[in-house]
Amino acid sequence: MQSASDDSDSDVELTASSDDEQTQAPTTPSKKRKIRSPDDDHVGPIIVQAAFDAYFTHSAARPQTSTSVFSAIIPPLSSQEYAEATKDMSDKKMQSILLTDDKVRNSLFTQILRQVSEGFNVLCYGYGSKRSILNQFAVDRCSKHGHVVVVNGFQTSFNIKDMFTSLESLPGYKNEASLGSSIESQSKAVAEFFSESQKRHLYLIIHNIDSPSLRTPKVKACLETLAAAAHIHIIASVDHVSAPLIWSSREQFSWLWHDLTTLAPYDVELAHADRSSISGAQPTRKQRADGPQAAANISETAASHILASVNQNALKLFALMARKQLEAVEDAGASASNDMQPYAIEYSMLFKLTREQFIATTDTSLRQLLGEFRDHSLIVSAQGSSGIEKLWIPLRKERLTNVLNGLPSTT
Repeated sequence: MQSASDDSDSDVELTASSDDEQTQAPTTPSKKRKIRSPDDDHVGPIIVQAAFDAYFTHSAARPQTSTSVFSAIIPPLSSQEYAEATKDMSDKKMQSILLTDDKVRNSLFTQILRQVSEGFNVLCYGYGSKRSILNQFAVDRCSKHGHVVVVNGFQTSFNIKDMFTSLESLPGYKNEASLGSSIESQSKAVAEFFSESQKRHLYLIIHNIDSPSLRTPKVKACLETLAAAAHIHIIASVDHVSAPLIWSSREQFSWLWHDLTTLAPYDVELAHADRSSISGAQPTRKQRADGPQAAANISETAASHILASVNQNALKLFALMARKQLEAVEDAGASASNDMQPYAIEYSMLFKLTREQFIATTDTSLRQLLGEFRDHSLIVSAQGSSGIEKLWIPLRKERLTNVLNGLPSTT
């Protein structure tokens, strides 16, 4: 009886399973996942890379950087465009508490004056122009304790000899041996003069000590000689992103760093900047090698400098190309873009026009004139889809018009 019931049950199960096989498609058996135990976390690899192997393995990996750089998309503003963009700005500007609170500012001045009197020198960092507040510190505090010399390092025409000329004109300074000598000798003479205990103190207020003219090894050595004198004190400002790397290793200065964030605009400092030297104003060597599409637009100032150094035929060639390019932009109407490559002129057409106007009568002379502009990326070229060489000037319509109007009337 028991076995019969078991057999009948098994028959029922077999029959049900066969019915399921007829109604459902067979599925591929999946591999069972192993349940991870907590002890598996403590099991490490058998072979572990040494520290130096891991370093070189990581360094060998190619860094992933984007080629879509903002400075390559948006050309830098010229001085005229910057003035027009800022003239309608609101007079309400953000200001730091150092500029608005006299109590906080006077407390900072007292602290800096006490620190320099103890033999330290001060470097002021932070966002915003620090020129006005350091000049106020020089007038309100330093002038009451000794001589003051203000150095405008942000000026592109500044030379370290100008500072020594001002030092030698101080009242009571007499050292004829330093006149006309090297800057090393002049710095030693000034340091010896102010090392005497009865002499008044000298305060050097240096704006942008991180400027290119003040961070050369020779100038650094001269400033270090001055800083070693007991009665010479340096209060300087920095804005360079690598300023700590430039000055931190100079132990002779005994720098103390002060946060002098003012949020004030850099109008005075940037007024002396050469627009053609700003990063993005001119294409780099790599951009020139990558082709004309990677070339950045040139500023009006840079173009004017280049045109001032070429001969008359080169000026006529540039004026001819500029007029033809502007005509093509005008024909495009509202659909015109800032990319000047679509309005390029074919080389054969340019050669025909230059020969008719007696600018260049041979192919060799034309390419020689173009070479002067190509070296400075004022004229760029590219091969079209049909293999025809095309040339254009990488200046926007407004800038190209201004440069063309600034050329002599004979062109």
